[in-house]
Amino acid sequence: MSIVFLLIGFVLLVIGGEFLVRSSVALSLKLNISRMVIGLTVVSFATSAPELLVSLQAAIEGFSDISLGNVIGSNIANIGLVLGLTAMVSPLMVDRDFYRINWPTMMIFSIVLYFFLLSNNELSRIEGVALLIGLVAYLFLLIKRSRRKDKVIAEEVDVSLRNVSGFKLTIWLLIGIVALWGGSELLVKGAVDLATKLGISERVVSVTVIAVGTSVPELAASLIAAVKKEKAISLGNLIGSNIFNIASVLGLTAVIKPIVVQSSAILTNDMFWMLGIAFILLPMLLIPKFSEMGRKEGFALLAGYTVFILLTIM
Repeated sequence: MSIVFLLIGFVLLVIGGEFLVRSSVALSLKLNISRMVIGLTVVSFATSAPELLVSLQAAIEGFSDISLGNVIGSNIANIGLVLGLTAMVSPLMVDRDFYRINWPTMMIFSIVLYFFLLSNNELSRIEGVALLIGLVAYLFLLIKRSRRKDKVIAEEVDVSLRNVSGFKLTIWLLIGIVALWGGSELLVKGAVDLATKLGISERVVSVTVIAVGTSVPELAASLIAAVKKEKAISLGNLIGSNIFNIASVLGLTAVIKPIVVQSSAILTNDMFWMLGIAFILLPMLLIPKFSEMGRKEGFALLAGYTVFILLTIM
């Protein structure tokens, strides 16, 4: 039954996430919020909803390692698995914002998270608030810089959703909320049961199985973008997703319920993998071809992710 719970949980999270994004964008357009702001804030928050619900559910039930493992594992999977596969499908070009804002911000949030967890073996409410304040500052900077290129953000926002009726919008929102809640319940229950039956820790299940499951939407979106040759979109989405996972998912979860580190391997192993695979992006994009990630780099990232999974399971 553990596998059944996990599979149904994953399906519900994907369905819930999709309906939440659609209803959130439709509501924002009806409120006349600019497409740029919707693309940078509403879409980003909505696509991080599966991770948020899983982490929050796990923290409330006392499984803090699932809360942390879900986010840390998702961030590793976004770069190693999703970006690796995407680059192997189609080489990726990177814009200047990656070097100036996105990559440095991701590294800062990752390092801050590590020191927060290391200081007292938990992510406290005050630290959660600090992460959220950092996210607001990051979004403010993005919105300020993006006012000159509204057309780029418009690609991510389906303007036709403005015409959706209020009744349909409400139904979408309810489906999204209920599916996300039900999916997170089943996913956490299935993960704990599976870990118990296999005699492994919740941390191992969360940084592998759950992390890959909650990264499926990013994987699908990035592969579709790569196949369509929309090269600039994939990397930006993944870096943004990693920032939101740390700042909004762990930040909000910690404010509601402080997250305690139960397994020392999160600090001695998983966090170093997350920091390492994020850092390696910079030299990969500078050498051998400036601002381009080709199939060789994609294969190297995928191979690194495979090593991480094997070492974690073993």
